[in-house]
Amino acid sequence: MRFIFIGIYFGFILMKTEVVSWFRIQEMFLFNHIFMYGIFALAILTGVISIFLIRKFNIKDIDGNPIEIGEKDNSKTKRYILGGLIFGLGWGLAGTCPGPIYALIGGGYMIILVPLLSAFLGAAVYGMVQNKLPH
Repeated sequence: MRFIFIGIYFGFILMKTEVVSWFRIQEMFLFNHIFMYGIFALAILTGVISIFLIRKFNIKDIDGNPIEIGEKDNSKTKRYILGGLIFGLGWGLAGTCPGPIYALIGGGYMIILVPLLSAFLGAAVYGMVQNKLPH
């Protein structure tokens, strides 16, 4: 239950900060406002500091196991660039990315059911063809 409440709280924060707003996303893609880029920069900074602290103090997970962060694998760069382009295209067309879809539905924006169903369909198609793809 705690994860459900954390998810509801996170969705509430996303809605109140307008991070899931289609207009904010449009501003970002049109380079009209720095708001979303500031959010991303803060997320990157938080991640960098967190990884530094995990490595420096050998922080363990909730079960007491060491947290292992692998080294960067540069051989997969092309895959990440292509995946990022596809993700960004879908984000730009739908006006939302996968996480905020649920917050938007919870906020009463039922039109977002179309991107949600499309995401499920895309995942299903990927599941059917993943063995034929060059991983």
